[in-house]
Amino acid sequence: MINLTYDLHLHSCLSPCGDDDMTPANIAGMAALLGLDVIALTDHNSSKNCPALLAAAAEYGILAIPGMEINTSEEVHAVCLFPDLNAAMDFDAYVYHRLLPFPNKEEIFGRQLIYDTADQICGTVPNLLINATEISFDGLWELTDSYGGVMFPAHVDKAANSLMANLGFIPPDSKFATAEVKDLRKLHQLKKEHPYLEKCRIISNSDAHYLEHIHEANLTLAVKEKSVKGVLDALKEGLGKEG
Repeated sequence: MINLTYDLHLHSCLSPCGDDDMTPANIAGMAALLGLDVIALTDHNSSKNCPALLAAAAEYGILAIPGMEINTSEEVHAVCLFPDLNAAMDFDAYVYHRLLPFPNKEEIFGRQLIYDTADQICGTVPNLLINATEISFDGLWELTDSYGGVMFPAHVDKAANSLMANLGFIPPDSKFATAEVKDLRKLHQLKKEHPYLEKCRIISNSDAHYLEHIHEANLTLAVKEKSVKGVLDALKEGLGKEG
């Protein structure tokens, strides 16, 4: 087994709540400076900055995974990660057509900037990305899996937009084997209240919207190989271990 330092929940300037300095190249550069082995770009309901992020990460020798933080119809946030860009962009198109078509108002919500591989702005997304989609949490595991990806509920310990806060429970027929906890000090109580988590791998990501909030290389993920497949396979296994 190989232990990789990670941060698998990062927002770029494509997310309206993401700082404009969170360009794909800046994210990759900061991850390299911090000594991270693997990162994932997970903008709200979009993967459109993943091509630029993967290109920038490759220049720094960092393993990068294309992804998305989806907002379900129940307003539950979940992270979806994919094996390659083609799968991520196909999923991106599927989700965008099921996003509430409410125009973004930049002066209120912020800009939604798409970058190219030269780290230049090449477009914007017109509809507000932080809205809920028509996609239910029920069935999201299967949907993500159909694109070759893996899903885990985001920041389950938060008081808003989390599985526990919005549904109040973990559906007993859930199939996810990894869960994200923002504050690991809450883990004992969470497992006591939700025994399902006992069989899950628990990871903790930054959910960074600013460069200075990206995690330092403190937490590790045990994988069989240093590859996107190795990371996704690990996230599909319920190991009952902290990240």
